Amino acid sequence: MAYLKPGSFTVKVANRVAMRTTLWGVHTLRVARRNSAQTQDLPVIPVEVDGHLYVVSTRGESDWVRNVRAAGRVGLGQKGDLRDYTVAEVPVAEREPVITAYRKKAGREVEQYWKKLPDPADHPLFRLTPA
Repeated sequence: MAYLKPGSFTVKVANRVAMRTTLWGVHTLRVARRNSAQTQDLPVIPVEVDGHLYVVSTRGESDWVRNVRAAGRVGLGQKGDLRDYTVAEVPVAEREPVITAYRKKAGREVEQYWKKLPDPADHPLFRLTPA
């Protein structure tokens, strides 16, 4: 699977700022790391489609995607108020409506990722169910 590695500015500055605001609908996703007792926090823009909540990996097969698969559950929320969810990865054949809704919600900021990774198979996505 493909992966677009973020630059150091994104990792060290932009992601941290994004998680401290509610601009653009950004939420913090917290997941247990699969190889340690620590957690990983990252900014995501969840999208609701047909009454279900989803998170999409814009950059492809990232470390957080592998952590979510291993953990099977995440915390999601804003400004420290995280709620627990179980997760289920959505099969590639069912991703298109969610990806379309996500791209519409997230706007031009995410379009660069689909230019580089146009195949829905390159964008893992997860359905979240309150735990």
